[in-house]
Amino acid sequence: MSLMKTHLHSFHEEHGKLVEFTGFEMPIWYKGVVPEHMAVRNSVGIFDVTHMGRSLFTGPDAGSLLDYLTTRVVSSLNLDQVHYSTICNESGGIKDDLTVYRISEDEFLMVYNASNRKTDYEWAVENSTGFDVQIQDVSDEIPMFAVQGPKAEETLQTLTTDDLGEIRRFRFGWTELARLKTLVARTGYTGEDGFEIMPWNVPLSKPSEAIRLWEEILDKGKPFEIKPCGLGARDTLRLEAGMCLYGADITEEISPFEARLDFVVQLEAGDFIGREALARQKKEGVEKVRIGLKMIERGIPRPGCLVMDDETEIGKVTSGTHSPILQRGIAIAYVPVEYFETGKTLSIRIRRKDLKAEIVDFPFFDIGEYGWRRKRD
Repeated sequence: MSLMKTHLHSFHEEHGKLVEFTGFEMPIWYKGVVPEHMAVRNSVGIFDVTHMGRSLFTGPDAGSLLDYLTTRVVSSLNLDQVHYSTICNESGGIKDDLTVYRISEDEFLMVYNASNRKTDYEWAVENSTGFDVQIQDVSDEIPMFAVQGPKAEETLQTLTTDDLGEIRRFRFGWTELARLKTLVARTGYTGEDGFEIMPWNVPLSKPSEAIRLWEEILDKGKPFEIKPCGLGARDTLRLEAGMCLYGADITEEISPFEARLDFVVQLEAGDFIGREALARQKKEGVEKVRIGLKMIERGIPRPGCLVMDDETEIGKVTSGTHSPILQRGIAIAYVPVEYFETGKTLSIRIRRKDLKAEIVDFPFFDIGEYGWRRKRD
């Protein structure tokens, strides 16, 4: 079976190291994970995230359907607003995490994970009976790039006459970037300031305009030493920021409360799929919880490594890597809720050795030095 490709495949093939990812052929890196990671933390990088899923919900009941499908109220969004949310199953387990944009009174855009492109769309259609709404999968009609880092705004500003500084965090606007009508949202998956951009009506069958926009952004970013970035840096950046990866840190066996995503669950807002189970869990409490672990001893934790309290196995690592910023191993894991105490020392079993690690808050980095809340000069 041949792998799917994004609009930028010819660029990735020429410049990147390609791997299979959720059915797509995508770059894991171009020059290396660490230099790409550091470009985003210190200046600016650009990612091709076109492999993610995108669907338009249009019609009088579009907001009501999304209120029912997701755990957070969509119908109250402002016209230029985007929010992060989850889709749950009837048991309260997370089917996916996603973002929702309110484009007009009766039109919304949902962006979800590449691994769930087919299943999320089918789930929405399956549950739309009785709602006056049209659902259109536009994943192949609208490419998507992420321009991330403290110099992201300056880079993109050179391509438009509109003031991108007016777009606040988790808001979006419309502009022309390199002569293409583009949705520009101040969002991202790195913990840094930056934008996710979607040039409208650029089909996969005619990728030249998407390639032109990508190359113009790279050209305008040269004064800031912009780097194209692959999946490797995307993963290390999001992990440093304490963000969840679907299929690893969140699954259908994990609820938003267990993942410490309480803010996406609005039980008081009305009925939605999984509400009854989540209301019960909210009342009774959770048994396990997602934590951050920073290595005290030298070692790199990987998914599946055991989390130990003395000789007792209490959990497993779901994501782990070497942090380029901290210069030490970091991990996300689930442990029984009674072990969740910031500053507490546990161990991670790495290559048959139990190495000490400390429970820390998310994000892993100092928010005064890195991330969208960093101190400005």
